[in-house]
Amino acid sequence: MEPRLFDLDLQLLADAVLMMIAIFVLFLFASYFLFNPAREFLKKRQDKIKGELDNAAKDMEDAAALKAEYEGKLKNIEKEADEILSEARKKALANENKIVTQAREEAARIIERAKVEAELEKQKAADDVKREMVVLASIMAGKVVKASIDTNVQESLINETLKEIGENTWLS
Repeated sequence: MEPRLFDLDLQLLADAVLMMIAIFVLFLFASYFLFNPAREFLKKRQDKIKGELDNAAKDMEDAAALKAEYEGKLKNIEKEADEILSEARKKALANENKIVTQAREEAARIIERAKVEAELEKQKAADDVKREMVVLASIMAGKVVKASIDTNVQESLINETLKEIGENTWLS
């Protein structure tokens, strides 16, 4: 027989089939003991990363909602501050009006009291003038008595004195 490049005999075929079965069994063994744990590890890692991404997305949504809420509160705070300032201005204006009104009332009372005091002083001065007139009349009466003048002369002296003093002074 002539030498061939590959000598295919039954032994070679049996060895080749046995080798294929051994490689297949080795592949199944390696797959079960090596590849499955690696796949499970990768699957767990993938699930963990996916969960962290989901949590990060949820946290971002929560942060956006909180940001919107705080911005709304900031806008409300500005409105509340404006309302508080407006209320304070109203109270200050009302207080100012109250103080001005009280001051006007007090000024009116002071003016009225001053008028009453002026009237009393005027009355007092008029009373002093009347007393002076009475004193003058007594002095004049004393002179009349001393001079023993008749009643006509006496009446003319009284009328003269009254004209000098003035009837308005005597009547007020």
